[in-house]
Amino acid sequence: MTAGLSHINERGEANMVDVSEKAVTARTAIAEGFVIMKPETLALLRDGSVAKGDVLATARIAGIMAAKRTHTLIPLCHPLPVTKVTVDFEERDDPPGLRVEALVKVSGQTGVEMEALTAVSVTCLTIYDMLKAADKGMRFEGIRLIEKTGGRSGTYRASKRV
Repeated sequence: MTAGLSHINERGEANMVDVSEKAVTARTAIAEGFVIMKPETLALLRDGSVAKGDVLATARIAGIMAAKRTHTLIPLCHPLPVTKVTVDFEERDDPPGLRVEALVKVSGQTGVEMEALTAVSVTCLTIYDMLKAADKGMRFEGIRLIEKTGGRSGTYRASKRV
């Protein structure tokens, strides 16, 4: 291992961490991100007049699916038997857009931070895809881990929740 990076071996090569000796514990992770959009785009979302259909339902399913498939997207992630994924939204007026929050749970030998972050990222991408005809200038901000519990390193909470 190099400089405390568990995915790098003593020769500096990337490798998958061996978690076989770690205890199975309950682990959770919560991540958040924001989709910033024009007020007119948020109004379309609020009144349900998006031509592609139910934006939030589609984005929620995409986020859940992404959490379950993280190991196929991030090369050194372990496949995990995810036990719960939720994706929630909060409309914001300043700046206009949506706050996305994903919670992921597992009983396993490694954490689910990447699954929560992947869920938020894919949810944001799906919102963009569903609304891009109305607003190609949407942007994503603040995708980050806000909390994780379980495992040897214990609990982490971001210093400030937005």
